[in-house]
Amino acid sequence: MPQQTNSNELTAAQRRASFSRRHFLRGLGACLALPAFESLLPTRLLAAQEAAVPLATTATGAPLRMAFVYIPNGVIQPTWWPTGEGTEFEFGRTMQPLESLKSQIQVLGGMDHVHATAGPDGPGDHARANGTFLTGVRVKKTAGSDIHAGVSIDQVVANEVGHLTRFPSLELSCDAVRKSGNCDSGYSCAYQFNLAWKSPTTPVSPEPNPRLVFERLFGAGAPGERRENLKSRRAQQRSILDFVLDDARSLEKQLGSRDKLKLDEYLAGVREIETRIERAERFGETPDPAQATPTGVPASYEEHVQLMFGMMHLAFQTDSTRVATLLLAHDGSNRAFPDIKVPEGHHNLSHHQDKQEVMDKISDIDRWYVGQLAAFLKKLDETKDVDGRSLLDNSMIVYGGGNADGNRHTHSNLPVILAGGGGASLNPGRFSKLGSQPMSNLFLSMADRMGVPELPRFGDSTARAAGI
Repeated sequence: MPQQTNSNELTAAQRRASFSRRHFLRGLGACLALPAFESLLPTRLLAAQEAAVPLATTATGAPLRMAFVYIPNGVIQPTWWPTGEGTEFEFGRTMQPLESLKSQIQVLGGMDHVHATAGPDGPGDHARANGTFLTGVRVKKTAGSDIHAGVSIDQVVANEVGHLTRFPSLELSCDAVRKSGNCDSGYSCAYQFNLAWKSPTTPVSPEPNPRLVFERLFGAGAPGERRENLKSRRAQQRSILDFVLDDARSLEKQLGSRDKLKLDEYLAGVREIETRIERAERFGETPDPAQATPTGVPASYEEHVQLMFGMMHLAFQTDSTRVATLLLAHDGSNRAFPDIKVPEGHHNLSHHQDKQEVMDKISDIDRWYVGQLAAFLKKLDETKDVDGRSLLDNSMIVYGGGNADGNRHTHSNLPVILAGGGGASLNPGRFSKLGSQPMSNLFLSMADRMGVPELPRFGDSTARAAGI
């Protein structure tokens, strides 16, 4: 049909344009991806958007991104939920770090994951919460190799739009990486430590090491060569960016004034990330090169979280990928938070038995996590995209978890935030009470906005989430 032919041609044009406007700085084996520049964006692509919107692209021709960020162990409900409704709402204590970004936030009430409930499977709510979160299916209760979940929504989208970028998707974690073993009442560790699933039997392992993520995105050579390259750079007292400044100056001649400023800001941001990684590696470093701790994972959890959010920001800014997941901690995580005067384990605290003193500590943890999200979203909001909007304007960021009340292990009315404008396709700045519906409905609506050919359903979806 003519309409279908036009859509296919536009998708191919978008693919070519995506690669033609992706620029790199190269030198001494280093390769550094750059942001999309307005000066270099083909006008043909911008004009084409008037007819239709291709895959993972906004109506202006800018990339459209989606990300999913997971928090563990549920939240303290009274301090989580805002008061009011619609645009007339006020954040509760937990979400107050997001106040300056209120116009870019949707708080979604009524999102459920019924397949995370016990049903006939009995204990194991933490494993089910993680395993169901992006798949919308009931995972098989097994601690053996016969794991079975479903294809996660990020991978469904990546399968359709991944060819537009260097990496189809990016999987990150601030936790351990496990694919086997018994972690929760007869459930495999694969369910708790992986958000992304390539197939029902194949989880996509996330990367917890920020240096490896950074070098995967921007470096060259095999991992075994990285160590030698790093030694060489340190010996010469030069960073990776120093190798490519000549190329940057050459490219600068082709840019308008706004893009020159963007290039300067971007290079400064990459240098800052590189410096922070090196600083994190030096902290507590031992002279034994065979140490078990992966190089690049900082001792500070806060630094680790900030670095991984920074990796996601850089990946989106350079259009290295348009789909990402970040597991901040697996459900059931018993991490302590001494920096905010919470020395007890998070999971232990989550069974608070309605004791106010304990609930206050969990609320502090909830607020701490939201504070990390706020810093990430602010950075996206301050970064201009190719169309003059911000990266946050052209993104859809889901933040939430598969447990609602950690004390009772409930999985209805989950804590969910949808941040960003979705390329002007979303209506942020609201507290939306959506009744009670599968979270899979939200994922269907997001897949539509990413340009994925219409899915009849996903997971346990019953319809598309309307009014977001």
